[in-house]
Amino acid sequence: MQSHTLNRARPARALSPLLAAALVAGCSFIPTYERPAAPVPQAYPLAGAESTTSARAAADIDWKEYFTDPRLQRLIGMALGNNRDLRVAMLNVEQARAQFQIQRANQFPTVNAIASGTRQPSATTGSYANQFQVGLGISAWEIDFFGRVAALKEQALAQYLATDEARKSAQISLVAAVASGWLTLMADEELLDISRRTLETRDESVKLTRLRLENGVSSELDNRQAESLAQAARATYAQQQRQRMLDENALVLLLGQPLPDDIRASLPSSRLADATPMQALPAGLPSDLLVRRPDVRMAEQQLIGANANIGAARAAFFPRISLTAQFGTVSDELSGLFKSGSWAFSLAPQLALPIFDAGRNQAGLESARAGREIAVAQYEKSIQTAFREVSDALAGQATLQEQVDAQRAQAQADAKRFELSDLRYRNGVASYLDLLDAQRSLFATQQSLVVTRLQQLQNQVTLYKVLGGGWTAPAEETPRS
Repeated sequence: MQSHTLNRARPARALSPLLAAALVAGCSFIPTYERPAAPVPQAYPLAGAESTTSARAAADIDWKEYFTDPRLQRLIGMALGNNRDLRVAMLNVEQARAQFQIQRANQFPTVNAIASGTRQPSATTGSYANQFQVGLGISAWEIDFFGRVAALKEQALAQYLATDEARKSAQISLVAAVASGWLTLMADEELLDISRRTLETRDESVKLTRLRLENGVSSELDNRQAESLAQAARATYAQQQRQRMLDENALVLLLGQPLPDDIRASLPSSRLADATPMQALPAGLPSDLLVRRPDVRMAEQQLIGANANIGAARAAFFPRISLTAQFGTVSDELSGLFKSGSWAFSLAPQLALPIFDAGRNQAGLESARAGREIAVAQYEKSIQTAFREVSDALAGQATLQEQVDAQRAQAQADAKRFELSDLRYRNGVASYLDLLDAQRSLFATQQSLVVTRLQQLQNQVTLYKVLGGGWTAPAEETPRS
């Protein structure tokens, strides 16, 4: 039973139970954490010999070093300062930090200033008596004998660290998305230029066939085929204009502000073939992803937090000891509050031992254990996903350059074929069907070459991202194991 009236001063040895409790406190039921084995092969398929060299890893290369185009650097800087999703991720970190500080504060007593005054009738004389008191009080401070509060603090710390890793992962994704969006705009402009030139060529072809028709050299079929091909090019041009606007809108959303006019004006003269090359990246080993990718580290922190929850659930089976204490001065008159002999203190320890809770504590423990198994599966899935993403990017790296070279040679051959077909048609040697086929083939090959070049550059961006590039930690920051 707790006492709210301060008792007169007693010897200091009355505090010994509190000191003993504080010394014993610190017992923990958190299971020993062991990092699960990575459920992936020891090496990537298609990883070259450079993967095991001493070249700088992607995670050690700052995005300004990897993306050297000044325009792209400017866009990424704008996105890092204005993107709302990244801003939310940063605020989530602040919120998680505050939650951790709240949980950590529960390990310490809360000291309050107390001032009160009462007036009540005396039980013996029937007259009214006053009592005034001023002092400090500790209200229901839980002495953490079995580590319940400490386990909850560890869980909050792991959640805070996981949220911080999520922020880093959001930045990596944002950097890659802006780079990919910029390359997509460059490809859109190149495709528009191809469609524009193709449309001009086909309009000229319509004029030519109409003139030949009027002079009886060609047939009405040739004229209609030329018009059909010209309209198809016009429809493709309109579609690509629309796609160009949609891709710019997507990039503007990432930037969090409109695309600067000077950068937009520089786009029509940009070509993917002239894009600033990105440096080669060593893939390293799959085990490197455990400490270099923030999303994998986030999953591990969530696993650590789930492990700590088991400690809190186990501690719930044991007694919970709390302490209420007051220290101050008591007097029947206000003028006597601070006189000699008025000082007093009171201690009111309380022990609560769970006897019957209808299985609540056991269910809590089972829930915590299931939560840890879920976290283990999520952690392993994050590793497998990372492995798959790196393997996919390496597969693209191994084959896209060969595809680009083949399509470039094909485009050159189709351009020469179109030139010869046009010359033969004008001289009446070949039919108009040969010329139409050459036109269609050249247009499709030129477009495919641009798309493949875009895929190759975006694959390099993706490889940088999936290897943990885009976030460079300060030298003094080391991952928490």
